[in-house]
Amino acid sequence: MTSAVVAEISRRDLEKFNTPSDASITNTQHLCSYNWKKRSVPTIVVPGIPPLWVPFKGSRQLKKDSGLVFIDQNADRHPSCPLEPLFRALYLTNPNFDIDSVDVVTDRNNLRKLLGFVNPDSAKNGLEPFTIKVEMSRGTALFCRQEPSTREFINAREFRGYGHEFEKAYTKAGISDSSGHHRIISYRFGGLNFIVRHETDGYINKEMPSDGKRSDKDSLAALLDSLSLSSSAAPSRAPLPSESKLVIEQEGSMVPLNSTLEIKTRVSHKRIPFHEVAAQLWVSQTPNLVRAYHARGRFQEAELEEVSAKLAKWEKDNQEHLRRLAALIAEIIKCVQGCGGRAVVRYDATKDKMVLSQMNDGGKMLPEDIYSKWMDTGPGTVEDSSKAAQLQQKAGKGATITELILSDDYVHV
Repeated sequence: MTSAVVAEISRRDLEKFNTPSDASITNTQHLCSYNWKKRSVPTIVVPGIPPLWVPFKGSRQLKKDSGLVFIDQNADRHPSCPLEPLFRALYLTNPNFDIDSVDVVTDRNNLRKLLGFVNPDSAKNGLEPFTIKVEMSRGTALFCRQEPSTREFINAREFRGYGHEFEKAYTKAGISDSSGHHRIISYRFGGLNFIVRHETDGYINKEMPSDGKRSDKDSLAALLDSLSLSSSAAPSRAPLPSESKLVIEQEGSMVPLNSTLEIKTRVSHKRIPFHEVAAQLWVSQTPNLVRAYHARGRFQEAELEEVSAKLAKWEKDNQEHLRRLAALIAEIIKCVQGCGGRAVVRYDATKDKMVLSQMNDGGKMLPEDIYSKWMDTGPGTVEDSSKAAQLQQKAGKGATITELILSDDYVHV
């Protein structure tokens, strides 16, 4: 349940907000990663490892997608606390990570949806209603994705394409019983420091030939070489506070960000233009793209491309939209801080506006021991929200909330 609306933001309003002079992503770093396991109890493996890209020469017939498909696996497997796996993986990998230096923690999906509001042309299937819960923990905004359903089941009579079957056929898992690999990266965008979580389709063995093609025998050899890095020992279990329902196993190996890839499939007479997938790749800074085409499920040799240069050009060409995206995020943070530190942000299609409502009920987003990683325990309070709003106004002029907290302008309440 939410209380009264505290703000409505139209696309025209974005023109009035303070926007950064440059809206490029900089200082990108890999922080941590994990795999979900197919278990009855929510279980992640840290650091895990994404599936290995093992393409084949020639064509290959695949069956159509069917069965269980996750829309939001984090919320499906751990509905009480979808953001917890991100923080557990982060602090297991780097126990001394300075969370106070971070302004926004979010999933890639949230940023794509907000960009879709700023520029509806970037939304592949048109701009649809969406909801994001936002909670402040001191100077950090936690953006939690909200979906009507976290999974769907494709029955035998339905047709939803061949994308999932393609991934199964052209990649090999490095973690047994894995159901998906998630990576957490950090970067600076629009004057704010972000942590972004996203699912990774796979990774490339850097010893692969430049054309991305190898024989079945070569693919198997590459797979065995890769698995030797991650499966040499039985996984160990990391201890967690008693209130956490999450299980963490330590297994796998870190794969560098520049080896990760995104996979897209489509019928052969409808090519996949780069601009259609650019926003997704940009938000996660994924540098490799596989485009695979089929005729009635028979796939030809896939196209593997390193797209960093194309992403840089797309970013340059879309600066107006990206500056407004940065302004929208800053305005959302200011509004949430001004209404007590917890709010629901939703796109109302009937009004064609972003609507922000104060959230007065519902549990906190994280376990208490994670909140203690900030300078003070717990989400931001009503008492400090007025001061926070003033700080955000200054942040619009160039400084981040974190930088202002560390300045003489900030006094703890």
